[in-house]
Amino acid sequence: MLNPSLRSQVEPFRVMQMLDIIHQRSREGKDTIMLCAGQPSTGAPRPALEAVSEALFDEPLGYTEVVGDARLREAVADWHSNTYGVDTSPGQVIITTGSSGAFSNAFLALLDHGDRVAITAPGYPAYRNILASLGAEITYLKVGAETRFQATATMLEELAEKGEKPKLVIVTSPGNPTGTIIDPAELERIARWCEDNGCALISDEDYHGISFGRPTVTARQFSDDAIVVGTLSKYFSMTGWRVGWMIVPENLVEPLTNLQASLSLCAPAVSQVAGVAAFGEASISELNDHVERYREARAVLLEELPKLGLDTYADPDGGLYLWLNVEKLTDDSEELAHRWVEEIGVAVAPGIDFDPFEGHKWVRLSLCTPADETREACRRIASWISR
Repeated sequence: MLNPSLRSQVEPFRVMQMLDIIHQRSREGKDTIMLCAGQPSTGAPRPALEAVSEALFDEPLGYTEVVGDARLREAVADWHSNTYGVDTSPGQVIITTGSSGAFSNAFLALLDHGDRVAITAPGYPAYRNILASLGAEITYLKVGAETRFQATATMLEELAEKGEKPKLVIVTSPGNPTGTIIDPAELERIARWCEDNGCALISDEDYHGISFGRPTVTARQFSDDAIVVGTLSKYFSMTGWRVGWMIVPENLVEPLTNLQASLSLCAPAVSQVAGVAAFGEASISELNDHVERYREARAVLLEELPKLGLDTYADPDGGLYLWLNVEKLTDDSEELAHRWVEEIGVAVAPGIDFDPFEGHKWVRLSLCTPADETREACRRIASWISR
């Protein structure tokens, strides 16, 4: 029997486990309302599909450049420059296999074994799982309603005062699992602190494009050293196409290229073709209509959850999630999530995935499900609670 490595002993990604349960239920003909995953139900914009249809017959679709097809890097750079008023060059853009590939490559390029990384709790679980497998030392910034579930520069200053200054800080806005958008002035303070302290900053901007009245800003408005990560999976509604990107300082392009060449060669060529078309005007118009669907689902949750006595949550002003406190119902959010999917066919993400300290009292709900199905999910939960 082969023994698995110590680096493989990471926590399971429970959201993906829940998706496996949903797929199994579907094969068994069981109905499930999926509120667990940040996976838009709308699919890729039509121009992206048309571009792929053409390319399948007209292009060989072999390996692209390691850093990505030049047309897609230019599209990402133009979109980023025009959206945020910053000077972004295609030469700073590296196309990756989803944003997951961007995080793995960035961690390898920036960190040595034992380096300290500051991440928030609650936060995206794959950060800590990848970091743990690479031997990084993780320091948690415990965030709550008082900071709108976002990190602050003051927290980083306090770490430094304790002799725990990180080598890397990760900021996620809009947040996962909270849906909160960081205050622009706070992001600027964090970016300045990182520059002044020789600390790398990764700004996870995967959910940019999806906001509900609060502005999003990019970290590269405040620091040329910031690394920005983005993806086609969320706003662009292309989760299974597995294309993401990094925008990086020029001195990191070569090491990241060399790493990616050996780790993945390049992102899927056919998906990159779709990606170029996804940035076109017709696609953006279609995608903005999708955001209105998320807004409607959000409105349903904000209306219905308090009626169920579930009135403590992070007010989501962007992204695809609502972070809900369920301590009135349970002290084991994972058990609750499994009961709901088995007993009433409503799938939610257990909070322990996102917060190893307080997550047993929380679950994450997705805004991706249409408003009518979201309302039906709330009706089923109300019926379950009444029983």
